[in-house]
Amino acid sequence: MVIGAIEAGGTKFVCGLMDADSQDCAKPTLLAKTSIPTTDPKATLGAALSFLVESAESAGVAKLDYVGIGSFGPVDLRHSSPTWGCITATPKPGWKNTEVAGFFRDRLNVPVAFDTDVNAAAYGELLWGAARGLKDFVYITIGTGIGGGVFSNGSLLHGLSHPELGHIKIQREASDSFAGACPYHRDCLEGMASGPAIGKRWEARPEDLGADHEAWELEARYLAKAFAAYTFVLSPERILMGGGIGIRPGLAERVAVHVGEELGGYVPALSDASRLAGYIARPLLGQEAGLFGAAALALRVNSS
Repeated sequence: MVIGAIEAGGTKFVCGLMDADSQDCAKPTLLAKTSIPTTDPKATLGAALSFLVESAESAGVAKLDYVGIGSFGPVDLRHSSPTWGCITATPKPGWKNTEVAGFFRDRLNVPVAFDTDVNAAAYGELLWGAARGLKDFVYITIGTGIGGGVFSNGSLLHGLSHPELGHIKIQREASDSFAGACPYHRDCLEGMASGPAIGKRWEARPEDLGADHEAWELEARYLAKAFAAYTFVLSPERILMGGGIGIRPGLAERVAVHVGEELGGYVPALSDASRLAGYIARPLLGQEAGLFGAAALALRVNSS
């Protein structure tokens, strides 16, 4: 089966055409890939559609079998809702109440699997990455925003809407006077530790800050506060750190140290440094976790 996979991010849409065996869980073969800047909905969605159509034609594929989409949000995941498949109350200018899943379903006349970008990445890591064999884990992405996908007892957690792990309140460091960058909550985790928050706080792009810059110690402390909360509430077997900032060399190791401090010895299974080092991990699919995760969503729908 041929799948159109889309990681719909707030900064860019990463699109891929994949060949997958619907009879097993082998990782699909990536036939074509492109990256499209996220501008306005009409231009961005139109460019993604053109890529899927043109890449399928180039591969000699008459019609796609499925499209899988992992999208930035918030999004509506309730299939009974008239706004299923839409981006809803996003702070991304111009994207509020944008239909995404229906756009591709109606124009390509194919089934569309739709979930959050982080849930998609989590599912990809479950099938082909660092969460294989686990039933309870968290995938957290740190980049333009901070979001998380949660697997609980072998299933993606949705609930009322979907988890918003980036918008929990965290205790501010005593010496930190930064107001926060989240337009909704100011100093929630996303407002204090996302890429834009780092940029505003230090007046520099995160990628321009050296490994020894004090920004990374503060970043690790804030992430650890949130990760400790996830540990207490969700009791995951592992926390995966993805996104452009999340996979930065050395950051996961810093976070693990501070998670231990935040837990205070209360979780016996994470009582020493060696266990914590395996508890905070990077996704094996790296920057392609979201793209392959979108394909994984389509495979899940096909098998259900």
